[in-house]
Amino acid sequence: MPCVYLWNSCAIASVKKTEYMPPLLQIKDLMTVFDSAHGTIKAVDGVSLKIDSGETLGVVGESGCGKTMLSLSIMRLVPPNGKIINGEILFSGRDLLKMSEEEMRACRGSEISMIFQEPMTSLNPVFRIGEQIAETIRLHQNLPAKQAMELSVDLLREVGIADPQKRARDYPHNLSGGMRQRVMIAMAMSCHPKLLLADEPTTALDVTIQAQILDLISDLKQKNNMAVIFITHDLGVIAQAAEKVAVMYAGKIVESSTVGAVFKNPLHPYTQGLLDSIPARCIEARGREDYLRTIPGSVPGLSDLGTGCRFHDRCSFAFTECVQREPELVEVEKDHFVSCWKCSAAKNH
Repeated sequence: MPCVYLWNSCAIASVKKTEYMPPLLQIKDLMTVFDSAHGTIKAVDGVSLKIDSGETLGVVGESGCGKTMLSLSIMRLVPPNGKIINGEILFSGRDLLKMSEEEMRACRGSEISMIFQEPMTSLNPVFRIGEQIAETIRLHQNLPAKQAMELSVDLLREVGIADPQKRARDYPHNLSGGMRQRVMIAMAMSCHPKLLLADEPTTALDVTIQAQILDLISDLKQKNNMAVIFITHDLGVIAQAAEKVAVMYAGKIVESSTVGAVFKNPLHPYTQGLLDSIPARCIEARGREDYLRTIPGSVPGLSDLGTGCRFHDRCSFAFTECVQREPELVEVEKDHFVSCWKCSAAKNH
């Protein structure tokens, strides 16, 4: 009996230890603003998110909703006319916003890496591919040039580029769009980061290459137990690549949960509109003879949002309270958060 008690005690202690393990990344009430001729623009307005090691989170929304600015805020690469004025970005227990610029430079690339939307704007056109990857390796791992170049070739091979030794001597313009994206992934993975931010990594790629890139990121994630944040407007990418999803609109998160919960039971009208805009889902729900649904209007200008819910002028469910008061993001089902007055839990909050 004492042995059983000892085993149970250890098991309970282990469960408690796992239960209170902090997330790899936790964002709390983050606000990033820009000064403009039209006033202050809140590009990221009170966003809170978290992601664990080995997990993939999709951040989805139309262009202009603040998705890319959220990822740049995490990296502390906000353009000069912008600034982060509130919140915390806790990474492995450290607040990135309190780090010195030198500490943040050391963190970028080695612990947090980012794949940018357009590789041609991120790769230097006058340097060879291998040299650019090797520079990242030398910077963060302090290796001699020859060894860094050998690792560059190995990384190109790992991301599926044929004849990597030859390609390492090529310039960016010698490569196709899919190959350039693989080079960006190789560069991002060169120091085995704990967190990868992928900003529209499959934009402008055909469907076949898109699937290959998503599979590659998934394989690398599993191999390195890496967390991934996908920034995209494509819900098909989210369905294929992510476990959790956060829907972003006009600088705010309006719904978040597991991918299964959001796709099966979307609660926010904006999320419902995004899902109804998927051709396959539209045909399945309403038949081939019906027209594809669209969301009327466009994302409002962030300098003049007015009062109430930011989606109310595009929402077919809007009523008086939607115009007068902005709903908070509340848990209406287990681990399913939504910011909408038509949900009774939000209305009674």
